[in-house]
Amino acid sequence: MTASQAPAGAPPSSMTQKQILQAMSGLMAGMFVAILAGTVVSNALPTIIADLGAGQSSYTWVVTAELLAMTATVPLWGKLSDLFNKKLLLQLSLLMFVIGSLLAGFSHETTLLIFSRVVQGIGAGGLTALAQVVMAAVIPPRELGKYSGIFGAVFAVGTVAGPLIGGVLVDTDWLGWRWCFFIGVPFALLAIFLLQRTLKLPTVKRQVKIDWLGAFLIVAGVCALLIWVSLAGNRFDWASWQTAALTVGGVLLLVLAVFVEARTAEPIIPLDIFRNRTVALTTVASLLVGVAMFGGTVFLSQYFQVSLGKSPTMAGLMSLPMILGLLVSSTVAGQIISRTGKWKVYLVAGAVIMTAGLALLSLIGADTHFGLLSVYMAVLGIGVGMLMQNLVLAAQNDVPAAELGAATSVLSFFRSMGGTIGTSVLGAILASRVADEMTKGLEKAGVAGGGAGGGVGEGSVPDMSTLPAPMREIVEHAYGVATADLFLIATPFALLALVAVVFIKEKPLKTTSGMERLAEEAGAASATADKGPAAPVG
Repeated sequence: MTASQAPAGAPPSSMTQKQILQAMSGLMAGMFVAILAGTVVSNALPTIIADLGAGQSSYTWVVTAELLAMTATVPLWGKLSDLFNKKLLLQLSLLMFVIGSLLAGFSHETTLLIFSRVVQGIGAGGLTALAQVVMAAVIPPRELGKYSGIFGAVFAVGTVAGPLIGGVLVDTDWLGWRWCFFIGVPFALLAIFLLQRTLKLPTVKRQVKIDWLGAFLIVAGVCALLIWVSLAGNRFDWASWQTAALTVGGVLLLVLAVFVEARTAEPIIPLDIFRNRTVALTTVASLLVGVAMFGGTVFLSQYFQVSLGKSPTMAGLMSLPMILGLLVSSTVAGQIISRTGKWKVYLVAGAVIMTAGLALLSLIGADTHFGLLSVYMAVLGIGVGMLMQNLVLAAQNDVPAAELGAATSVLSFFRSMGGTIGTSVLGAILASRVADEMTKGLEKAGVAGGGAGGGVGEGSVPDMSTLPAPMREIVEHAYGVATADLFLIATPFALLALVAVVFIKEKPLKTTSGMERLAEEAGAASATADKGPAAPVG
């Protein structure tokens, strides 16, 4: 979409500072809900699957279904935000999340649970893309830093506190696992109410044409590849006919999508935005951050429970140093960026610190003291807090207002894609390394064959309370070594993100909001058109 497609009379933002803060409360509630959907079930899944009488395949799909739906639909939501009323779309995504959550909470068999997770994921995809688009529409980039810092903090709290909340709910007899889904409903309803009362966005009416073929090809291609990385090494071998079918099919669908997107008037992902150096580099960096950060940290909860022998609730509490590091760094960096207008130094510093944090976490083991572990996690949190949200800020500052939705959703899409790929691939590596370490440990203990029982290394967390002391020590050591290896593997990805960030050119932050810029761009296009051949009179 070009600026000329926006109406010349589009009104600029008239929201006051107080109104912006009020609207942010609704956006933050919505963002918290989206993140909570993906994280709150992590510690509760073994209980959920056992209660429903399901197996390992269902265990995998309860997680994968939500991730697939969220990741695949982010670009579509972003494009729709460039064409339709952003406030209405945001409320629609929240409503979908409520419906999905209620279906999940009342599920009595896994088919309905998995379907409800897809509905939740579609809603969460809208929230992930639209919250930042709306921010950019009403807040100038120069002022966006301090608000982005708050959103970064919400992202951190939702990501790391989700497992804690899930663990507490499962450990509380009078609540149970169903409240892992119900707990997000009040937040979503509150967000819908707050947005209706506080968010003032103009309704812009114009003729639009949705590229449904392009949307289908993108979603289908992405889903094929995500299903592959989610199930390979678990449900089938990496080198198998399923791998060939899913990868070749996914790549062909995406090639067709590029062909369609390059020739349609209203592409879902405008390919020309990648000609923008800032967008291209921030996209690469977001993908790598997703691989490194999500791929590494998602297994920390399992490390706390298995290797360190902590309860689900305690495992959630042990993640607090990372939350606090991210909370402080994202908030402080955002405030300083808004005050000084300088942002690249925080991107570079964040990438350096994130790389250092991952490298330090590669030194952990079953006997690592929690004080030292806390320092390592805090370093990682500080780096991620300075980097992740400011990548979005840099991209939003450097694209036309009419492409804010597409640019923002592209970054969110690739970050989610990186997280999904990282989680799946590193999960397969973790299972392999645990099996190897178990074999070594058992052979060292004089057990012939080294077969690890209890599903160890097969994608499920062993029940440590049922293991004899010698076996428990072997399992604890195996998970400690394997988890450290994951952070070592994730470190080079963070280093590559640093390289991408270094080459981003710093540009002054704009002092007008997205709506104001849209009006200016439309006015400039109208003035240019007026200078053309005079229209016949009468």
